[in-house]
Amino acid sequence: MHVCVVEGDFSQTPDGVVIRQGFGTQISSSGTTYTGEWSNDKMNGSGTLSHPSGAVYEGDFRESMYHGRGTYIFPDGTKYSGTFNNNRFEGEGEFTDSEGRVWMGSFHGKAAPGLKLKLNM
Repeated sequence: MHVCVVEGDFSQTPDGVVIRQGFGTQISSSGTTYTGEWSNDKMNGSGTLSHPSGAVYEGDFRESMYHGRGTYIFPDGTKYSGTFNNNRFEGEGEFTDSEGRVWMGSFHGKAAPGLKLKLNM
């Protein structure tokens, strides 16, 4: 049995369909939780998406994708903070590795040529 819990604001389309609109929380049957802004029944605006694996994304969404500024924390504690484009790292950002070192530079999907180590002095 698949159960999904949704709390928050809703609206109704002209043809009578109820959609998520405004601020709310959804918990999927797999345990993924989204809390944030909805528009036209999609994650749009600011929000937090937490996965059962321990991965968490906090930032901007567009059409239910990571899009704009945000931070993605991986299950192992490493994290990326910067710009996203359609669920991909894209543009200027910082990656914190498992040793706590912060690498900064331009990211393009899975590639990040020329990253520089950020020194704390």
